Amino acid sequence: MEGKQPKFLFLPVSDATGIGEYMRSVIIADEIVRLYPEARIHFLLSCEAPYASSCPYPATLLDDSPTLAVGAVCDFISDFSPDVVLFDASGRRSQLAHAKRCGARVIFISQHARKRRRGMKLSRARLTDVHWVAQPEFAIAPVSGFSRNKLKLFRLPQPVATGPFFSRPTASHQLALLEQFELERDNYWLVNAGSGAHQLQGQPAVLKFAEAASASFASSQVPALVVLGPGFKGETPSLPGVTFVPSLGNRDFINLLEAARGALLSGGDGLLQAIALKKPCLAVAVAKDQPLRIAACMRMGLVVGGEADAISEGMVVLNAKLPELKVALSQHSCGNGLDWVGAELSRLLDWKHAG
Repeated sequence: MEGKQPKFLFLPVSDATGIGEYMRSVIIADEIVRLYPEARIHFLLSCEAPYASSCPYPATLLDDSPTLAVGAVCDFISDFSPDVVLFDASGRRSQLAHAKRCGARVIFISQHARKRRRGMKLSRARLTDVHWVAQPEFAIAPVSGFSRNKLKLFRLPQPVATGPFFSRPTASHQLALLEQFELERDNYWLVNAGSGAHQLQGQPAVLKFAEAASASFASSQVPALVVLGPGFKGETPSLPGVTFVPSLGNRDFINLLEAARGALLSGGDGLLQAIALKKPCLAVAVAKDQPLRIAACMRMGLVVGGEADAISEGMVVLNAKLPELKVALSQHSCGNGLDWVGAELSRLLDWKHAG
């Protein structure tokens, strides 16, 4: 691709609640810009997504999630003519087929077993060049031998468990953030419940998390930095020991997570990022796909699991189990999905250039 501007189109699932797929796409886009400074990047997002107007890359807003906006997505692909299209837990077969007809390479990203099965269907796998599963192997059920052999028989791409995708922490940026928020390394909790739009027992989940962190502060004097998320709506209370921040980009979030004593998180990408960074955490499910992931992490002894009606009690358990969790985390390997990006894109772009 020498002398050319490779074009990348991102279609993460986007709606009024979740944020994980969008954040992952931004993280991958940042890595692409690092690898290919001349790259042109564009996002297609639902206009209902709370982050739609703050995307750091050029974005076209759709009336619905990209999966449902079939015609609009296909029309944009025709006009933009991307080299690579990344469908993050999104996309209909017809959209993948249209991307291929327009000469694009297709990357499909799944993050749980149901989406992975969808990506492994022959009708979709034939239209996919790369299938990344944004989970460590232990956090998702293994693919059956039958399914793997089926893909092998037809010479189709196998799903690859990459681990979570997250920005790489740097000492200088981390120090600046600690000074900005007046925090001491290893002496605060990082708290986040995903996008901020999720509810627990009729209350914003992130506020229930914040209340538990404040209760923990009363006994331990360890403060908490609570990331509300772009989907949070409402007033923030004044809680002892708690500092609220509206939202953080992944680079800031990861640097603050790496420097924290530990974290109180939901069961999404942040949980897996904490495990990869060897950070003890209390995990509380706020979405239907999270209990199984949290249970898998608990079986490995890597996290403390909490219940929605007993988060404060979970913080007590987390404090008590910090040494045990640190040992388990130190003995466990969980990689960064970004380690896969460079080689895969080089291969895909070379194929397109050769073609």
